[in-house]
Amino acid sequence: MTVRLGLRANAAQFSLLVVLNALVGAMVGLERSVLPVAGRRDFGLRSSAAILAFVVAFGAAKAVTNLVAGRLAGRIERKQLLVAGWLIALPVPLLIGLAPSWWFVVAANVLLGVNQGLAWSMTVVMKIDLAGPKRRGLALGLNEAAGYMGVAAAAFASGALAASYAPLTVVWTGAAVIAVVGLTLSLLFVRDTGEHVRVEQSTLPRPVVGCRLSVCAQAGLVNNLNDAVAWGLAPLYLAARGASTREIAAVAAFYPAVWGVGQIGAGWLSDRIGRKRPIVAGMLVQAGGLGLLAGSGGRFTLALAAAGLLGVGTALVYPTLIAAVSDSVEPKARAAAVGVYRFWRDAGFVAGALLGGELADVAGSVFAIAAVGGLTAASGLWVAAAPFAGGQPSNRRSRHARDRLPVRA
Repeated sequence: MTVRLGLRANAAQFSLLVVLNALVGAMVGLERSVLPVAGRRDFGLRSSAAILAFVVAFGAAKAVTNLVAGRLAGRIERKQLLVAGWLIALPVPLLIGLAPSWWFVVAANVLLGVNQGLAWSMTVVMKIDLAGPKRRGLALGLNEAAGYMGVAAAAFASGALAASYAPLTVVWTGAAVIAVVGLTLSLLFVRDTGEHVRVEQSTLPRPVVGCRLSVCAQAGLVNNLNDAVAWGLAPLYLAARGASTREIAAVAAFYPAVWGVGQIGAGWLSDRIGRKRPIVAGMLVQAGGLGLLAGSGGRFTLALAAAGLLGVGTALVYPTLIAAVSDSVEPKARAAAVGVYRFWRDAGFVAGALLGGELADVAGSVFAIAAVGGLTAASGLWVAAAPFAGGQPSNRRSRHARDRLPVRA
């Protein structure tokens, strides 16, 4: 068969992977508006650090799995790892639905983290494989947009349904449906992209240059550190100040919805102006959103505006960082490099849950949220001061020709 690089040449498979990533995101979104509150109301937990243990478990499992998946993707098929991710998701609904204690929920989130580390990682890497170098930022923007629109839709739906049904019932039934659909689509319709990697590698005429992985890694870690605080502490913060279940669901959903939609434009923009400026701007906007949330006093309109700022900032950062890492390595090394970056990025969930939970227990949620906002601003300034290249092709014509070059497989 003839293998071609490019979004248009691979539209069917690319679109299928977009749908699958929306399902991967929805698995996590089911938890975002209801699980922290359920820990307090249904399991009687009083410590914010204890409640955020599920985020620690999720983040640690996902981070390590990202690293392992990146290394394995160079040795076995990407499709096999994608299918494995969905198989590991199947016990998650059972553990949550039958949970006699909070620690069953924590255990479910270990498996959920492994599911995300395999399934999300492979949809990311496979889309990069299909797209080729010219539209890498746009491809990643579409991928991450689908994932976080899935997060947003599931977060809003689960929060709205939790007003009428038991929250854990909403989570486990939704997770069961999503896991079965994701596994079926992956098994029957996804094709592996290893040959696309070999095509790109064989037609690469230039040395690879780009960002420093350490710069991207720290920004990714801090980004997910503040996401963990938004995920775990924001619902508790709003509930303690009298917000209704539906208001909490709206805030929890609005943040990833803006994040999701905005990534399409952010990825496209980074292909044209470079990776550095969107990353710096995004980190600073996130910091402003966290500051507004901390000063909102729990008022719904201000909290919603803060969620919007967080969404805009994260949209600028999320696909751009992965694209910057992908720019910096040869195609054959890309999966491993992305795995290393995603390891450090998702370690931010662990750091954020531990730091946010401890600060909230000691000094209150307002201080914890504000402190993380300051850390996010410092991270953006670090990127601004660092040497950074990538995302601005110096030979656009040759890249375009390379994207269209057919190679017989």
